Amino acid sequence: MKEFVLSEVRGQIGILTLNRPKVLNAWNAPMRARLVEALDELEANDAVRAIILTGAGDRAFGAGQDLNETKTFDPDRAELWIGEWERLYDRLRSLSKPIVAALNGVAAGSAFQVALLCDLRIGHDGVIMGQPEINSGITSTTGPWIMRERIGLGRAIDLTLTGRMMDAQECLSIGVINRLVPQSKVMEAALALAGDLATKPPIAMRLNRARFREITEAGFRECLQAGVRNQREAYGSGEPARMMEEFLAKRATTQTA
Repeated sequence: MKEFVLSEVRGQIGILTLNRPKVLNAWNAPMRARLVEALDELEANDAVRAIILTGAGDRAFGAGQDLNETKTFDPDRAELWIGEWERLYDRLRSLSKPIVAALNGVAAGSAFQVALLCDLRIGHDGVIMGQPEINSGITSTTGPWIMRERIGLGRAIDLTLTGRMMDAQECLSIGVINRLVPQSKVMEAALALAGDLATKPPIAMRLNRARFREITEAGFRECLQAGVRNQREAYGSGEPARMMEEFLAKRATTQTA
């Protein structure tokens, strides 16, 4: 499982790399579980004062959910799936240390959500971000809540219902990307930003992050309850499995054309 998320420490900075580049770092259950484990390890390491999360390769931070996993779900497995996301998102929210997303390429669906749960985001002109889940038949529950908190309800509705992706300039203009640098400089800029955050007083940093968690906690828990309810209904209907099969078939045709 450790191969799915690589971990290293450089001085006061921990670096975690989502490592399934052949599938654009798409999520599956082992990668979600390993990321929680790796975050636990860095949280427990007193030498680490800031964290960077990035994706392997130069094409994607993450393509979102691996549809080859979710296309086989039934309502019970879909409910367990929401629990897996709850553990990951809760771990990101409960860290005492700041976390910077170093974006390289695509950040879609749940990878977009994870990037938004990071404190700050560094990207380049080739980055595209969004919530295309509807296009593959996945109903969005955590995504609308996270987007509403970060970019407002109107934009959350737009991105959820259209499934469109935003380019880097749009992301920068609405605060989804905090710093835009050349692609070759993304990690360098992320290290500089994380290094600056690592110098901040750690108690104040912990309390500030805890306060942000506290004021958003009720909405977070409500969206998870809605997620269980909506995913059970959606998977019970059979629509997600049909749509994912169609989506994967179209993608395979496009890739071989």
